[in-house]
Amino acid sequence: QVRLVESGGGLVQAGGSLRLSCAASGLAFSAYAMAWFRQAPGGEREFVAAITASGDKTYYGDSVKGRFTISRDNAKNMAWLQMNSLQPEDTAVYYCAARYYGIGPQFDDYNYRGQGTQVTVSS
Repeated sequence: QVRLVESGGGLVQAGGSLRLSCAASGLAFSAYAMAWFRQAPGGEREFVAAITASGDKTYYGDSVKGRFTISRDNAKNMAWLQMNSLQPEDTAVYYCAARYYGIGPQFDDYNYRGQGTQVTVSS
């Protein structure tokens, strides 16, 4: 059974940082691209960041470029999202997702998805 479990969310003041973790199990992790998406209350799900299966390339949504960093460790079956300079508009539920072989732009492109972790940024 494949599981993606996010952790590390919480409440932080504007300008602060959080590091989200995604622990994967039950899949050949090194064969999967990983991505983070987010969904704010009443909003649509938004692409945040993605990393190739090998970790050699990363991609970011325009709203987080220069502030967020995605990374992974294939030996540990883990992916992370380092979030700096957080702003209230970053408040959302953050989801990690895994897609076999390649990156896709949409949440539904991904084979497996986690349950999400809440990030709340206060002003």
